[in-house]
Amino acid sequence: MRMFKTFLIACITFLLVPVANADTPQSFSFTGSGFGHGVGMSQMGARAHALAGESATAILNYYYKDIVVAPIVDTQTIRVNIGHLLKSISFLSASPDSLIQIYAGEVVGPTEVAPLATFTAKQKVSLRVDEQGNVTGPVSGKTLTVRWSGPNSVITFSQPGSAVRYRYGQIQVRVVKGAFEVTNSLSLHDEYLWGISEMSSAWPAAALEAQVIASRSYALSKIGTIKPSCDCHVYSHIADQNFVGYSKEIEPKIGPLWKAAVIRTNIDSSTSLAILANGKPIQAYYFSSSGGATQTTLDAWGQPSSYTQSVADPAGLDPKINPRFANWKASASQDLVAKAFLLPEIISLEIVSRNTAGAVTYIKGTSADGSTKLLRGDTFRSRVKIPSPYFQLAQ
Repeated sequence: MRMFKTFLIACITFLLVPVANADTPQSFSFTGSGFGHGVGMSQMGARAHALAGESATAILNYYYKDIVVAPIVDTQTIRVNIGHLLKSISFLSASPDSLIQIYAGEVVGPTEVAPLATFTAKQKVSLRVDEQGNVTGPVSGKTLTVRWSGPNSVITFSQPGSAVRYRYGQIQVRVVKGAFEVTNSLSLHDEYLWGISEMSSAWPAAALEAQVIASRSYALSKIGTIKPSCDCHVYSHIADQNFVGYSKEIEPKIGPLWKAAVIRTNIDSSTSLAILANGKPIQAYYFSSSGGATQTTLDAWGQPSSYTQSVADPAGLDPKINPRFANWKASASQDLVAKAFLLPEIISLEIVSRNTAGAVTYIKGTSADGSTKLLRGDTFRSRVKIPSPYFQLAQ
C-alpha cells in the first residue's frame, strides 16, 4: 500500500512539473545595420562629411534642425559621477612627489580648513561602506572631499574592476543609501571635455570639433540640476557621455589631437561654441552609425524635440567607413527577450512598424498563452543588447 501511495505521489508530481514547450525558441536571430539609437549626429556620418571637406558647423547644421552654432558662456563646474553604488573604493597618487588630502564635508574653492588626513604618493587610501552605512578606513564621514597637489599631479581612482586616472578638479565621496557615490567636479569649459572619449582622436579635425561642440552642448543642457541618485549632473558612461579623465588626453600620439580640437572650439577663457536652439544649448544626442538615415526623438522614444530630424546617412552602410556595423548579425537568448517584454516566455516576434528612417518603431512579442506586448524598437534594441533599431528578424 505504501509503495502504491509513493508511486501515485510521484505521478502527480510529474504531471504538475511544467514541461518546456517544444515550440519555444531558445534564442532569436537578427540582422541589421548601424550602431546606437540613431538620433541626432551620426559619428560615422560626421567622419564622412569631414573627409569630404565640410566644416564642423556644416556637419552640425546637417544633423540638427533649426539650430545655430554660436559662443555661449561655459564657466560652470560640472559634477561627473565616476563611481556609482560602490561598497569599496581607493585612491593613490599616480605621480611622484604629489600629495592626496582628504577633507570632511564638501569643500568649495580655496580653504584654510585642515584636512582630515594627508597621504604621500606611495600611500594607498582604501575606504569601505559597511552594512550599517558607516565608512571605514583611515578617514570616515558621510561626505568627503579628495584633493591632490604637486608637480603635474594625477590621482588614480579605483573601484572593483577598473582604475582611472584624473588630473583636474577634485573628487567628492558621498554615502547615498548605504553606498558610495563618487564624483569628479571640474571645469566644463575645457577640463571635462578633454576627458570625453566618444570618438577616435585620429579622425579628421572637423569631425572632432563637431563632437566637441555636441558634447559641450549636451553637458550644458544638463548643468542645471544635480541628480540625488548619483550626486551628479551627468554620469561618466553611456547614460550620458563617456568620460575617461586624463586617459583621453594622454593617448599615445593621438591624445593631443583631441585636446587641440577642444581648444579650437573655445572662443576665450569664458565662452565656447555650442549648439543653440532658441538661444539655449540643446541636448545634443549623437550615436555611432545608422541604418541609412537618422531618426527623430519622436520616432525613437515618442517624445518630440524641435532640433532632431531624419536625414540621409549613407556612411553607416559603407563598409569602408563603418566596417564593423555596416552589416551585422546578432542573437539574443530566450531569457533576455522574455525579460525585455516582461513575459514568461516568447514564442514569436513580429515587427509591427518602421519609421521613414527604416528603424523599427514597434515590435510585438507573443507568449505561449497568447499574451502579447509591444515595445518601441529602440527600447527592444537596448534591452536585448543588439547593435541598433535598424534590424530585421533573421529566418
